[in-house]
Amino acid sequence: MFDILLSSLGQLFTLDHLLYMVLGVLVGLVVGIIPGLGGIAGMALLLPFLYGMEPSVALGMLMGLVAVIPTGDTFASVLLGIPGSSASQATVIDGFSLAKRGQAARALSSAFLSSMIGGLIGAAVLTGFILIARPVVLSFSSSELFMLTLLGLSMVAVLSGRDLLKGLAACGLGLLIGTIGMAPATGEFRLNFEINYLFDGVPLVVIGLGIFALPEIIDLLVKRGAIAGERTRLGKGWKQGLQDVGKNRGLVARCAGIGSLLGTIPGLAGSVVDWMTYGHAVQSAKDKSKFGHGDIRGVIAPEAANNACASGAMVPTLLFGVPGSGTAAVFLGGLLLLGLQPGVSMIETNLDLTYTIIWSLALANIIGAAFCLGLARPVASLTRVPFVILAPLITVLIMFAAFQATRSPGDLLALGAIGALGVLFKQAGWSRPAFLIGFVLAPGAEAYFYQAVQFQGSAAFMRPGVLIIGAMILAALFLPMFRQLWRKLRSTDTEQAPAVGEAPATGSKPITIGGIDLVIFTALLGMATYGWFHLADLSLLGGLMPRLALAIMGVACLLEILRSLVRKPAWQHQPLLQQVVWLAGFFALVGAILTFGLVTTATLFCLAFLMFIARLKPWVAIAMSAGVAIFLVGMAKLLTLTYPSGLIDPLLFG
Repeated sequence: MFDILLSSLGQLFTLDHLLYMVLGVLVGLVVGIIPGLGGIAGMALLLPFLYGMEPSVALGMLMGLVAVIPTGDTFASVLLGIPGSSASQATVIDGFSLAKRGQAARALSSAFLSSMIGGLIGAAVLTGFILIARPVVLSFSSSELFMLTLLGLSMVAVLSGRDLLKGLAACGLGLLIGTIGMAPATGEFRLNFEINYLFDGVPLVVIGLGIFALPEIIDLLVKRGAIAGERTRLGKGWKQGLQDVGKNRGLVARCAGIGSLLGTIPGLAGSVVDWMTYGHAVQSAKDKSKFGHGDIRGVIAPEAANNACASGAMVPTLLFGVPGSGTAAVFLGGLLLLGLQPGVSMIETNLDLTYTIIWSLALANIIGAAFCLGLARPVASLTRVPFVILAPLITVLIMFAAFQATRSPGDLLALGAIGALGVLFKQAGWSRPAFLIGFVLAPGAEAYFYQAVQFQGSAAFMRPGVLIIGAMILAALFLPMFRQLWRKLRSTDTEQAPAVGEAPATGSKPITIGGIDLVIFTALLGMATYGWFHLADLSLLGGLMPRLALAIMGVACLLEILRSLVRKPAWQHQPLLQQVVWLAGFFALVGAILTFGLVTTATLFCLAFLMFIARLKPWVAIAMSAGVAIFLVGMAKLLTLTYPSGLIDPLLFG
């Protein structure tokens, strides 16, 4: 065993291995910084170069990319409010809030350091876990996986704060949209309304960008300022972020441990782990009032978890040939290209390569974090640029990212529709994280429930693991309630926390309800009524999850309306006209793309916006617009993309 460890270390520190690892780290940083690409696209870029390479060297390059993508995607999440990938959506909530307060460098440096520590902890856990993981991973059946998804859903109670019913309604809507497409048990198609795009459901990247990124862009355009509103020195924030990680080292360790262990379970993607650890950070905090408005713990927790999760996902990939994530699935293809067969042989005959993979992950995390920390201060200065200059560039970037989901024009239309919902939720103070959690967990919950019932029957829910996770769910739901009740008994003027990610309550005010609330309530109740009858022809199993989602959504809306009436709400004015104008402009832009082509429209849109709205000098606007065109054409060549061509793109760009 000692000889094997020495052999692994020898392979790790060879010059070729280190050079290719740095190359993988650099590619991973670029892929991570560009929203929407993610690890799958990055791995796909490197796979053609693996032919004929020495396995240990090739694995170093792949591990460099795998390790750093969850770190690099933090730039977009913090600076632009765009989820860099599905595993960085929770980071947006507090990271972007900190950036808007002039503390972008603080958020970035704390994220990078906690990512590095999380990756190291994940590699350490993986090192010890690789030999004992086989019986542990195999012990998880569909019933335990179903309960884990319910544990994730229980975070809605934590993230919704005082607006629990609105949070449940939002979660129900997310669950409903998550069930669009084919039922896993029966093969029936649900809620697709004969629209081809909806037969496979709405992609996660479109949901994430629409519910978070687009509303933030519109909000900042309405306010007409820079992302950062306060004149805080970025250098001071850079150092403070490192200190924040030291102060919250217990949270970093816990979230990294959670990410490592949950990452070993196939199907629990980084987006699920992100929200579960974010909810843990909220739940374990004594003061929850700052979460959603710039609490550094809301950045540290998910960032520590997602790098550790990347390490954990290697366990089922290496031991069973079962990818633990989308990135791990492409990595599995890389192993096969190198002539390595996942399974018992990775422990018996190729144990040295297995440890080389693990330690490459650890070293790549250190290298990647060092690069990112060096870039944190200069890149954070982007938040000082007037947002009206960044808006067209970010809008094109978001549309490019959304188009990667299915590479269909429907991605852009769905982005606009979800963006409109996000604007309504943001203006009315509804919990957007609750909506996203419902959507993310719906497919897994449904599939695991069907499998558990089919293979184990009623005994599925009497297994020890199921009972333990069930106890954790009850604790997650009821402990906050008991804590709140205890505080009320001790102090009559203690207010409940606001929904995470939405506007905080100030002072002691009566419950308020506005016109946007009424629009949302009416729309959701109408949707629940129509959906119930629309699903009438489905079988019991095929319609179970969408009916459950409709019931949660409808009952929560009715109870919230009744609660409001009983407490005699104060009516509030919620202006929406400017947001509607910008939304209409976005749909007009999508229409122009479908008519004239993506590259042509994006270039002309940026040029016109920068010249006539941002009022930049013509040569600056032309240079920036040309950069947009070069980026889009270059990415099309690199990733073999086919954009919506329209009438003009084929003439100009072949």
